[in-house]
Amino acid sequence: MTAETPIKADPAAKTAVRRKPDWIRVKAPTSREFAETKKLMRSKKLHTVCEEAACPNIGECWSKRHATVMILGDTCTRACAFCNVKTGRPMKVDPLEPLHTAEACASMGLNHIVITSVDRDDLPDGGADQFVKVIKAIREMSPETTIEILTPDFRNKPGAIEKVAEARPDVFNHNLETVPRLYPTIRPGARYFHSLRLLDTVKKVDPTIFTKSGMMVGLGEERLEVSQVMDDMRMADIDFITMGQYLQPTPRHARVDRFVTPDEFKAYARMARGKGFLMVSATPLTRSSYHAGDDFAKLRATREKQLQAQEASQAVQ
Repeated sequence: MTAETPIKADPAAKTAVRRKPDWIRVKAPTSREFAETKKLMRSKKLHTVCEEAACPNIGECWSKRHATVMILGDTCTRACAFCNVKTGRPMKVDPLEPLHTAEACASMGLNHIVITSVDRDDLPDGGADQFVKVIKAIREMSPETTIEILTPDFRNKPGAIEKVAEARPDVFNHNLETVPRLYPTIRPGARYFHSLRLLDTVKKVDPTIFTKSGMMVGLGEERLEVSQVMDDMRMADIDFITMGQYLQPTPRHARVDRFVTPDEFKAYARMARGKGFLMVSATPLTRSSYHAGDDFAKLRATREKQLQAQEASQAVQ
């Protein structure tokens, strides 16, 4: 853990976890496919953000054999107030992780895979080289599989963003998570405008890569602040926005300010579409990789229609 990495001011502080409304509750996973997916992840010694971040959609996704692989270990060098991934001193990077990830992808027969990671401020490149190796391994073993990555911010790691973008994932995702005002308490190790520049840099390296970012709501943000974040995202040419309800993982994490209603999510989705995003996913249970494969297919189709319309317009002129 680096000296610059903040820790929650009072790790002993606890806040009662609020009871979830009916529209948030999900069934416990029980399917055979869920058990098989879990067994495969363990056999390849892989971690998943589905488990580590206590995702509410794990039962649905794993039953469909969709899992988001979390590379670079299971221990984060930061301690964000919203995140359930454990924090501390990480282990050494596993040199077999790219191969095992590619093998799991092939075994599951995935059309689309999502790769994320913990923050690794302890590494000179923040883990960028491991992302590149994983992308290359999947391309070699499953060339038809489309690849989506959800990266940390690579803050203070010169050249890391460019290195990963040059590996040409199909989707480059990095979440802004919340509005700038809440960064000091919710995401203290990150910087809002650095995260925006990251996604802008990806587009400069390769404009054909789809960029994606997500927000949690229910942390105390105001509607006008959310609108401004959307505008900032569009200024960075971000294609796809995801929005979901923040859920407090444990009493030691940031409290839920309120549960945003499904109708409010629909209103946010209309707002985002009006600002020009190619793709919008905004529901209480939306998470960055939820329905990622289906959403990618829609995203690609939308861009193709947009390009065809532009070509037709130019032909008329």
